[in-house]
Amino acid sequence: MPAEYIADETAFDALIKDEPVVVVDCTASWCGPCKLVSPLMDQLADEYAGKATVSKLDLDANKAVAKRFGIRSIPAVMMFKNGELVDTLVGVKPYSVFSEALSGYL
Repeated sequence: MPAEYIADETAFDALIKDEPVVVVDCTASWCGPCKLVSPLMDQLADEYAGKATVSKLDLDANKAVAKRFGIRSIPAVMMFKNGELVDTLVGVKPYSVFSEALSGYL
């Protein structure tokens, strides 16, 4: 099951408040490297189904979220635990880096 896109800032806030562990892939349609990270997020969503929520956020449509968390370059993958930002991985990384980072918060 692929990672779902978050509709807007309200949905984003509800997600990080309601779910214990959330991964948010900050992306944009024009971003080439983001296209390399996208399938890794889908794989993460599959592997950690039931343990963590993996989502994607289009920053062009959600500039306020980018500003709030100081996201200046993408792809950027934010990890939240109990509503708090605990990690941000910027750039294209191997799947194992995302997977190990996430498993550290479970």
